[in-house]
Amino acid sequence: MRVRAVDLAFAHPGAATLYEGLSFEAAGGELIALTGPSGSGKSTLLSILGGWLEPTHGVLETTGVQRLALVPQNPYGVPGRTAVDHVSLPLVARGSTRSDATRIAREYLGLLKLEHAADRPYRMLSGGERQRMLLARALASKPDLLLVDEPTAQLDATAAAEVCDALAGLQHHGVLIFVATHDTRVVTVCSSVVDLLTVAPAAPPAGRIGRKRCGREVA
Repeated sequence: MRVRAVDLAFAHPGAATLYEGLSFEAAGGELIALTGPSGSGKSTLLSILGGWLEPTHGVLETTGVQRLALVPQNPYGVPGRTAVDHVSLPLVARGSTRSDATRIAREYLGLLKLEHAADRPYRMLSGGERQRMLLARALASKPDLLLVDEPTAQLDATAAAEVCDALAGLQHHGVLIFVATHDTRVVTVCSSVVDLLTVAPAAPPAGRIGRKRCGREVA
């Protein structure tokens, strides 16, 4: 699968433009960091990639993306339900038997190194375990495109390191992953970076707008 953005721009109605001239390409197996300060439009770009928002200018092309999944910034769950319950529920909703869904859920929890917590209720999971559980649930749906919003924003250093390790490992599974983040630890494990600060119209370099193609500026 492949995603190609050409000269994207976005502005909320009645508001200033967040960015313009944004261009990049990415393919399956890549882990792309979307970086920039708060308010630069990282989450907005995730929504554009997911098809929930339309850019105000430019073209977004996707090839081979049949299914996508989103992991939100704030972990959420049912306090009394186990981790395996949370991962298996969407599978059951799509028609899997309970036994098949549970087996698949345990496989993906193992992939995220959560075997030890599979039968633990959500209320007893740490912040890092909750975030990795949501990653496992997203991957269990077998997406072509995975969008992750600020996965370490509310975690301590230990939990953030766990999530970074999990994200690094996902690059070997053929999924195209975009991660909105301002955490340098997350950026370090990514294969490429799209820095929205370089394309924000508030600070154009030498009278022109920089454009980013997976971390490299394009004239």
